[in-house]
Amino acid sequence: MSQRNKGAALALILALTMVVINVVSGSARFFVEKNSLTVLNSWKMGAKHDAAIANFGLPIYGGFMIGSVVYAGQDAYGCDSFNKTFNSKSPYPTILLIDRGVCSFVLKIWNGKQSGVAAVLIVDNIVEPLITMDSPSQDEDPDFIDKINIPSALILRSFGDNLKKALERGEEVIVKIDWSESIPTPDERVEYELWANTNDKCGVHCDKQIDFIKSFKGTAQILEKGGYTLFRPHYISWFCPKELLLSKHCKTQCINQGRYCAPDPKQDFEDGYNGKDVVYENLRQLCVHRVAKEKNTSWVWWDYVMDFNIRCSMKEKKYSRECAETVVESLGLSLEKIKKCIGDPDADVENEVLKAEQAFQLGQENRGVVTIFPTMIINNAQYRGKLEKTAVLKAICSGFKERTEPSICLNADIETNECLEANGGCWQDKRSNVTACKDTYRGRVCECPVVNGVQYKGDGYTFCKPYGPARCSMNNGGCWSETREGLTFSACSNSETSGCRCPLGFHGDGLKCEDIDECKERLACQCDDCKCKNTWGGYECKCSKNSLYMKEQDTCIERRSGSRSRWLFTIVGLIAFAGISLAACIFYKYHLQSYMDSEIKYIMSQYIPLDSHNINEDSKQMTTLVVLNED
Repeated sequence: MSQRNKGAALALILALTMVVINVVSGSARFFVEKNSLTVLNSWKMGAKHDAAIANFGLPIYGGFMIGSVVYAGQDAYGCDSFNKTFNSKSPYPTILLIDRGVCSFVLKIWNGKQSGVAAVLIVDNIVEPLITMDSPSQDEDPDFIDKINIPSALILRSFGDNLKKALERGEEVIVKIDWSESIPTPDERVEYELWANTNDKCGVHCDKQIDFIKSFKGTAQILEKGGYTLFRPHYISWFCPKELLLSKHCKTQCINQGRYCAPDPKQDFEDGYNGKDVVYENLRQLCVHRVAKEKNTSWVWWDYVMDFNIRCSMKEKKYSRECAETVVESLGLSLEKIKKCIGDPDADVENEVLKAEQAFQLGQENRGVVTIFPTMIINNAQYRGKLEKTAVLKAICSGFKERTEPSICLNADIETNECLEANGGCWQDKRSNVTACKDTYRGRVCECPVVNGVQYKGDGYTFCKPYGPARCSMNNGGCWSETREGLTFSACSNSETSGCRCPLGFHGDGLKCEDIDECKERLACQCDDCKCKNTWGGYECKCSKNSLYMKEQDTCIERRSGSRSRWLFTIVGLIAFAGISLAACIFYKYHLQSYMDSEIKYIMSQYIPLDSHNINEDSKQMTTLVVLNED
């Protein structure tokens, strides 16, 4: 390609861009997406302040961060590595304050991340309204930009100066960076848009776009099939100035007589694909979504885009109308309806679909102008940050009102793993693997957990302790415990809801307990003829041969009480035997008397037949005589 052609191509691209900028300046303005920032420990600076969210990194959409501010220092612009780690004296994560100037925003924040901070605030160096810290252009995109995984924001010069003065006075500055209101929540459905391009040879940006669509496709379809979201694809286009309509450049980059244009993929108008091919495919993909939506299957757009990228790649020279129509038919969409939606690209008329796209691109009401791609807009707010599945899903989920989120927002699929690095700056008990770091789609929070029904209490940053009746089951309630020779002693008691106390026989603060030597400290076994031996957690005391040690009285007594007991037992036994014998004798006499009475009556009835009354009287007398004679 000649230098003349290159110059013409660049001139045309500049002309197209300038036309868009002029239209924008007359009818809309660029919106700066913001989060709020509050100084928690200063009533002078305690009001909410605005901060402009950077267009890269990972904002914590739907969540917040509390951190301690550290100033990088005068003339420390962060353009070179700090070669040190910034640590605040506070238990909170460190937020680094860097002055604007000298080098790019991206480089400053990268070097801040390398110094181990949790977030970076850039202080503006001039008095002006907030602007968005943008990522470098495609040609200047550094390799490390995708590795920036911390949030950052730009703050006003006046507010930054106040923060620096407080730090210079030796004051601790604790701030809360809050993204919870960055994405509006108007209703129970989230509406979002993806501004993209079908050109797959535009370098890093195109690669990032297709990688995102590939990874986010399944999640997007789940959200849309469930009716949780309303998705619309959009494509950026330009238009050609009237004075260039008949030029070769406009004819190769535009359709509908210069109304809708796209830059040449290679900026070479005589070789390969041109901008006109890109605009035409952009229009087709818009029509695919429109026709699929009429069938209530709008999520098929994601399938079409992925299949087209695989089967009809520009890099493989398969980027054609015929290939695209094959993909359309394979997905069961009406090819005739899509052709009707596309219309005649050579006609000197407005295209209904692309005209609407340009209106959306220029912004409406309180939404900003779309100037770069890929760009995501969620509930009319431009998404800032890395175009990555987890980060985007977090932002979409923050667009739901709290407690109305679909289940996909509450599962591990969108965990950010902020707790994996330095435990998120939260408290952790490594012995029992209990942590206060909780990773949710709304961001990391330091909150004392509930583990196996045991509630931990504390600030979540420096300490958490188990509380309640079952606390001893969790790492012994954080108290001392030790086992020796099969004996276990603990300073934790389930009868107490908190605190540690050394058990009997030990002394200490409950976190560490040591055995008391009762013998050495003369706390026991002080009686005459006593021999004391210290044991772990107790003691043993022995008396002389004929004595028994009484621990409660700490004294020895003679063993005579045992012989008395044996004599007493013997006497009681003899008395019991005598009583049993007497009872047996009385029983025997009574039984013998009854037997003799019956025998006498029988004899008298045989030999002396008398009337029954006389017989009974005589038998009683005879029995009495017999008994008396026996006695």
